[in-house]
Order: sequence, then structure tokens, then C-alpha cells
Amino acid sequence: MLDLLIRGGTVVDGTGRPGVRADVGVRDGRIVAVGDVDEQAARTIDADGRVVTPGFVDLHTHYDPQVMWDPAATPSSLHGVTSVFGGNCGFSIAPITPEAADYLVPMLARVEGMPVETLEAGLDLAWGGFGSWLDRLEGRLAVNAGFLVGHSALRRVVMGEAAVGERATPDQLQAMVALLGQSIEAGGLGFSSTFSASHSDHDGHPVPSRFADRAEFLALAEAAGRFPGTTLEFIPSAGATFSDEEVELMADMSVAAGRALNWNVMVVAAGEQARAGRQAKLAASDVAAARGGKVVGLCLPEPMRMRLSFASGFVLDLIPGFADVIHLPHAERRAALADPAVREQLKKATADLPPQHSISRFAQFTVADVGNPSLQGLVGRVIGDVAAERGGHPLDVLLDIVVDDDLATGLEPPTIGTDDESWVERVRLLDSDPRVIAGGSDAGAHLDMMKTFACHTSFFAEAVRNRGLMSLERAVRLFTDAPARFYGLRGRGRVAEGWFADLVVLDPATVGPGTVAPRQDLPGGGWRLYSEATGIDATIVNGIEIVRDGKVTGETPGTTLRSGRDTETVVL
Repeated sequence: MLDLLIRGGTVVDGTGRPGVRADVGVRDGRIVAVGDVDEQAARTIDADGRVVTPGFVDLHTHYDPQVMWDPAATPSSLHGVTSVFGGNCGFSIAPITPEAADYLVPMLARVEGMPVETLEAGLDLAWGGFGSWLDRLEGRLAVNAGFLVGHSALRRVVMGEAAVGERATPDQLQAMVALLGQSIEAGGLGFSSTFSASHSDHDGHPVPSRFADRAEFLALAEAAGRFPGTTLEFIPSAGATFSDEEVELMADMSVAAGRALNWNVMVVAAGEQARAGRQAKLAASDVAAARGGKVVGLCLPEPMRMRLSFASGFVLDLIPGFADVIHLPHAERRAALADPAVREQLKKATADLPPQHSISRFAQFTVADVGNPSLQGLVGRVIGDVAAERGGHPLDVLLDIVVDDDLATGLEPPTIGTDDESWVERVRLLDSDPRVIAGGSDAGAHLDMMKTFACHTSFFAEAVRNRGLMSLERAVRLFTDAPARFYGLRGRGRVAEGWFADLVVLDPATVGPGTVAPRQDLPGGGWRLYSEATGIDATIVNGIEIVRDGKVTGETPGTTLRSGRDTETVVL
């Protein structure tokens, strides 16, 4: 008898081939039959009029903390994601020590936009090494989850307070290499790091990895490459292009490891300047290839829609002149933003910025939400319109609102990449340029800012159904077989006999991202942006439904994805 039979659906197997009508039979967590299946099953799903696909694989998440209290990694699993990869950007919560935790937890809260009260309430920190943490998760996951070993965690555990501000000594570097090796032997999927100016800690200082020199990056990359089934992830810059130093470093890290390196994130927009910036970034792949390495950019499969806030300050601190104010403690920041002299300095700093610096176009910001009920009438209003009514400078008007709201105001900057030209180019890159791969959701992070956790269902709704720019079969491949093969994930990413039964049953006529709204459901009373999907009937992991009719079932069939055991080495 089968454990599960999905009957009468159109199977889109993940390879890009045309879908075919077929039943899918599952036993002991594996697909045992695809075709006309005439066998009894403990549970049958009627998939008539539906499409059956592999589960979606998300290469760039920050679900490391959240899976400790939310095994289903919501809302991603509601949108068809069955395998998530965390520990990106150099930020993992293992290995750890009590001393390192005192720094790493608030750092993670700041740099990845997680409420610190949620981390304090949701993490018991009752682990030390990478293996002991993965063991804690085993048997408690609904999704499959794998994690890279973060550079900042390695540095803080080995170097203590010196991790911020100092280069590693030879002995310290040797200890980091050894700790990375131990962590990968225990199941870490590889090495991740950041050199980006967008990553500053809770004290306003660069995160630990930004103090590493070239030799440290290369030594750790080489160490990761000593083990089977590993990969590299790196955040080079938040700018419009990469420096020669960043291009050289990524290429040499890939060569040193003998592994592919992926960087995050490419956001596609129209215009000659944006095109030139993309080409300059993609040239990093060409440099690496010429040296025998492989560098691939994660391309966000939808426009970047953000909610910014002066309470967290993330991204806003990239605006010239803003960082010193944004990194002040909350009360001092509020006072500074109310100070006319400070405001004049901020106006001067942003007066001559080029038009593409969209996050400084304050007049085009929209008020998304407010904490102060007396300001509710401003929700949905554009700052430029409010400024015209009040007869004030747009930045003054914006900051008046923010200060009155104790910095809680949600602000939406202009969204780039929503036009026809951008969508055509986004689809072209994803479908035919080997230098990019779909990714960059950042799910589990920037909980008050990012809406890209629904990028998979958004792409189906917009690129496939609404615009007709790509077939459903090609789109499914972007989120299943392509990322699974890129990371060497064994037996996942396709609907095929013998493969793991990670599956999605969806309605192609209605699949979509749902409506994004705040939800206060995190430990410690924290809140996040959240949306349920439309058109996802079931998300199945290892043969068991973890989402049924849009609701989490509570089942925990997921596994930790460990290097060598669950991944194979991908030859460059």
C-alpha cells in the first residue's frame, strides 16, 4: 500500500519538460511511481485540474533562529518551499559560546532585522558546536533545512571582542580554519561571509567579517573546499557595481575552494545605467570562469518591494550622511531627527545624489503604516503630497511624522523594476544567463521590511500567468531542479521515481502571493510582515503534508541537510 497517492494532476517534473497527466505514488518518503498508478493508498489527494511540482528550494534565507520555534518556516512553506538554506551572509547561530552569544544575538537582530526580544525569548542557546545545533533540530523540522557556517560567528568564537576592529593573528586564523572544518564535518554546508557596508552591528560598527583581510577569506574558502558537497556564499557590496577588489576576491575564493560562490542579490531595473551596473556585476562571473572558478549571482525573481523604518534604520543607513544618526540609540536618534540643525545636514548630504539613488527620494515615499493612531489618516499618502499641503520640505515633513510616531512609521520607497522592460529582462536573465540563478528571498530576515518571502508564488502569478513571459514548466525549473543541482542536493528538486517526495500541488489559475500584512505572532511579542499564498493546495515534505489547504498541519517530516550526506560535490 502507498502512503500517499496524488491522483489526476499534471506533473511538471522540474526539468523544464512539458507537463504530463500522471498520478504520483509515495511510500516511505520517496516517489515510487509516476504514471497511471492503480494501488491503494493511506491518503489520496485529488489533483484534477491541478499541477504537481517538486517542492521549491530557497537558497538564501535566514531561518536559522526561526526554525527553533517554527518548524514549518512560515510563511515560506505556505508558498510551496520545502527546502531552505540558512547561515547566509556570514551570520549563523552556530558554532557559539555563551560569550559569543552576548554579541551574536543582538548583532543578528540588528543586521537581519529580527526583534531582539524574539530572539531572546525563542532561543535557549543550549548548544555549542555546529553538530550539537543540527542535532537539536533533527526530528523537529517540517521543512528540510541546511545551513552554511557563518564567518562572523567563527570570528567571534575564536577572537572574542577583537573580532570587531582587528585582523586575525596567524594562530587565530588557524583556529578559525579548524573550527570551520569541525563545523562542516558536523554537517555545515560550506562557508558564508560578507564584506558589504550594509552590514553593521548593534553598536554601529562593521560586523566581524568586514575586518578580515584577503588572506583570511581565501584560507577559509580553501578550508571549505576540503570537504565534499560544500559551497560558498558571499555578500560583496550593496552598491550599484562591484569594485575590482571584490571581483578578484570572489574569483579567487571560488578557485581556492574549487567550489561555486554565489552572491546576493541582483535586483533588475530598466534603464541604461541599471543595465551597465548589471553587466559590471555579471563580469565577476567571467573573471572567475577565466581562472577556473565559478561565481553566480542570485537574481531576485520579482521587484524589490521594501518597508523601511527609522526604528530599525536598515538600508536607510546607506544614504550618505545618515549612518551616524541611524546608529544612535533610539531616544538619541529620535531627538537628532527632530533637531533642525541635523535635518539641514541631512538635506545637504542628499541634495546632489543621482536619480538612481531611489532610497533618498523622500518625496516619493509612501506611508505604509503607523503606530500612533492619531497619524492613521496618513497611511497610503505620498510624502510629496503631504509636503505640498503643509508647505514644507519633504524630508522635514517625513521626519515630523516619524518623530511623532516614535520612529515606528513604515515607509515604502519607490519600487523599481515593475515596468514591462524590467520584467522582460528579469525573465531573460533567469531563463538564459548561466551567470545568475533565482534566489535572494531573504525569508526569515528583515521581518519588518522585506516582502520577498513570497517571490516564488509572485513569479508564477506575474511572469507566467499575467504577462506570459515564461512557461510554467520553465518557471518551476527555476525554483526546483536548478537550485537543487547548483548546491548538489541529492534526490531532491524533481518529480521522479526514487527521488524524495518533496512536492507541491498548486492551481495554476490562482497561485499567487496573497496580501502582505503585519502579524504579531513571534516569541516575545514580536511582529513580522506575512502573507498566506493563494492557489497552493498542499506542500509535501518527504511524503507528508506540512501544508494542507493553506494551513500548517503540524507534521514534522523534515530533515537537516548535511554536507556530504545530503549534498554531493558539484564539479565546476
